Amino acid sequence: MDNWNGIGSLLIACVELIILINLLIFADKNRFNKTAMLLIFVLMVYQTLEFFMCQIGLDFPFMPYLAFVDIIFLPPLIIVLISRLYNYENKFLNIVFLPAIVFIIYYTIVIDKFAVTSCTVLYATYSYPLGDLYGAFYYLPIIITTIILIKKISTETDDKILKISKILLFGNIIISIPVIIAFVMRFTGSYYLIEMIESIMCKFAFIYVVCLSIAVLYNSKGKDERDNPEYISDN
Repeated sequence: MDNWNGIGSLLIACVELIILINLLIFADKNRFNKTAMLLIFVLMVYQTLEFFMCQIGLDFPFMPYLAFVDIIFLPPLIIVLISRLYNYENKFLNIVFLPAIVFIIYYTIVIDKFAVTSCTVLYATYSYPLGDLYGAFYYLPIIITTIILIKKISTETDDKILKISKILLFGNIIISIPVIIAFVMRFTGSYYLIEMIESIMCKFAFIYVVCLSIAVLYNSKGKDERDNPEYISDN
């Protein structure tokens, strides 16, 4: 095979699938864990779509649109994940999905504006409307959850929640790196990294997937504990 474009995305998708299957088999199905596994699924779907676009050639406008519709749920799901870690329940929490829904509705109207402009082994670049606004929406929830995690780590007394918080904070920092670089370059007049930010961020997010899987396993009871009649799973 002479064209290796998208192979990196396929490799990451396959590893994420293996991780997800193992978590579905061995991890508890409490609310925090379910949200974390949904996040892994979202990232896996994006990598799969990128492989389809870059290697198989399915790069017509609907495909990058579909990839954006998939990955646009990552930021609000991260907020939901953190809220479930700290048992914060609020009937207005679902409002965090409203910006994503607005973007999806608008992007549905302008699907023909989506295009895959280039592909490499590891990433793709896209052309799409409202790139700066989309980027701001994408990064704001990560900033918010990072601040929450830092504050909670400084005051948390529960050992399990403290360790999970540190794991997730590390993951947040990792996925923030390409975004910070992209926006610094944006202000210097370079837009190239902005065009590939979703793809690059999702590659960095593989580390976030690893962090999520560790957090899920740490938030699961061992076999001996599950066999204990006093053990009640948090659903």
